[in-house]
Amino acid sequence: MKSEDTPFEGGPMDGRVLPVLVGMTGHPPKTYRIPVPDPDGGPPTVLVYRREPRDARGGLRFARWKYTYDPSGQKGSGRRWPWSKPERPAAADPDATPPGKPDDADG
Repeated sequence: MKSEDTPFEGGPMDGRVLPVLVGMTGHPPKTYRIPVPDPDGGPPTVLVYRREPRDARGGLRFARWKYTYDPSGQKGSGRRWPWSKPERPAAADPDATPPGKPDDADG
């Protein structure tokens, strides 16, 4: 497998550069999770880093991505297809009459 030296920004990994495996397209994963063991034997803490485009001017020429720390650690919303409709809030009363007169063409 091929790897790419990728810089990390923010959080405990700030300033470090790690080799990250890239996929068939040459891109590293969108999220990088680092489990940190608890010294007391409890469940590990997971550090979450998100992939972002890197400034092309500085550093290594082939490294096109960087990881930035995501303190919330929430999972991404997944794939966003262009034909998918965005979620809209539900109407308060679906049987309510819309505003305007029934014969009014302008609403």
